[in-house]
Amino acid sequence: MKSLFLVSFLAPRYVAESSSCWVSSAPVGSRPFSQHLTTKCFGKQLHFHSRCVLFSSYTCSATLSVVPDLQEKETFDGEKASLLLKDLRKTFNSGKTKSYEWRISQLEGIAKMLEEKEKEILDALNKDLSKPGLEGYISEVSQAKSSCSEALQELKHWMKPEKVKTSFTTLPSSAEIVSEPLGAVLVISTWNFPFLLSMDPVIGAISAGNAVVLKPSEIAPATSSLLANLIEGYLDNSAIRVVEGAIPETTALLEQKWDKILYTGSARVGRIVMAAAAKHLTPVILELGGKCPAVVDSDVNLQVTARRIIGGKWACNSGQACISVDYIITRKEFAPKLINALKEELKQFFGEDLMESKDMSRIVSPTQFSRLVKLLDEDKVSDKIVFGGQRDEMKLKIAPTIILDVPDDAMVMQEEIFGPIMPIITVENIEDSFGIIKSKPKPLAAYLFTNNEQLKKAYVENISSGGMLINDTVIHVATRGLPFGGVEESGMGCYHGKFSFDSFSHKKSVLYRSFDADSSLRFPPYTPEKEKLLKAIFSGNIIRIILTLLGWS
Repeated sequence: MKSLFLVSFLAPRYVAESSSCWVSSAPVGSRPFSQHLTTKCFGKQLHFHSRCVLFSSYTCSATLSVVPDLQEKETFDGEKASLLLKDLRKTFNSGKTKSYEWRISQLEGIAKMLEEKEKEILDALNKDLSKPGLEGYISEVSQAKSSCSEALQELKHWMKPEKVKTSFTTLPSSAEIVSEPLGAVLVISTWNFPFLLSMDPVIGAISAGNAVVLKPSEIAPATSSLLANLIEGYLDNSAIRVVEGAIPETTALLEQKWDKILYTGSARVGRIVMAAAAKHLTPVILELGGKCPAVVDSDVNLQVTARRIIGGKWACNSGQACISVDYIITRKEFAPKLINALKEELKQFFGEDLMESKDMSRIVSPTQFSRLVKLLDEDKVSDKIVFGGQRDEMKLKIAPTIILDVPDDAMVMQEEIFGPIMPIITVENIEDSFGIIKSKPKPLAAYLFTNNEQLKKAYVENISSGGMLINDTVIHVATRGLPFGGVEESGMGCYHGKFSFDSFSHKKSVLYRSFDADSSLRFPPYTPEKEKLLKAIFSGNIIRIILTLLGWS
């Protein structure tokens, strides 16, 4: 069945309650949900609030009843997705979204929304991830503001056709590259930075003049609900829409023929998205992830290095970021110094009792919490913990954890960690780190800390990654003028700023000619004289052309 096509999408959220648990894809009191499903499983009850029935491995019986205080809502299926896309194409084909005035008006609407609803955005991020207010502002709200501001400032320049020199063979002529919108595009966002990674691509798609559907992540329900309400209230709903939901809704959307799809998430689901897009030859941008390494040389400023690594790991959504440091490689003799520096700075950042810190996000869901605990409790890993390891399932918190020299075949070294666990791998020579990194799929980001200029050069030349940063972490994604994207398994395509505009545009080649100077050389009959002259012209050698015109060999 088609509805099973996306069965591997992220699981719903579970909150344990003595003899029962609640599963919801959005909080009560946000946007309405259609059904209340009470399921009896082995003597326990599971209660569902969702737009769709979520499948479980349990053998169970279920009864459906309408929740009194919630408004009934129809299921979003393939038919409704098709009608939605038809409406968007009608708007796009009218030419409305192509104008500079429309694009600017929508960007101004986003800028106004970001100013007026900043508190609501930060509150939603806190509900979904316990994300501290300042972290939420720095990593999401301010970045969205910057992206919108850049688009407002540069849009006229971006839209201007790019002049191109023409060749001698087409004279007299002129040429240009015209950026034209693709049409109707789909943005499938993720839960770890649920606001920024929704709005940033949408800003790019609008700047390029497209109609857009945003599918936010159901794993961050408060932000998803807020995005649906804000976009409905601040933007043109004839061209910009939000579809909330989980597997069935995403499946219905992917069954349609879009002009481009941007997906942010795991490589596993990225393959599903790409397979769905391939049926319609729809181009995709995939922003995935991978194991992002940080190589630390022994000649560094130790305190600064430790602080910046912490900033790109535990202070970055508790390590739940596709560009966060996944593991460290350093020299064996230097590792104790680095570990001590990390311990000291972690206490400076988050206090003596790391589990009680209000300045660190929690794990997004029980499913993700269990996955991370499994990584820590593996026999090959559990005795390698040199710092941290505490966990609180009720609060969905895991303390910043450092593990030393785990074997390469341990699960923690075979998959993207996406959490507050930091393996440190030691080598005899820092150059040995290159082989370790190359033995794994190409990461979305690679980091190096050193004062050695030759090592910097070698790292840039020999390590392939989506992005790279020397002597810091993660902030390269906030740098104007740099694209954000992966390579191979860490993704394809890129966006941010002008790169977003270009990714959501078709670059149309246009050549202009007049009716003057029409040469017979290119037309039959093909005589030896024409052949000689054409070959001289194609060679680009002026002297040869003149000699040929004079009849000299």
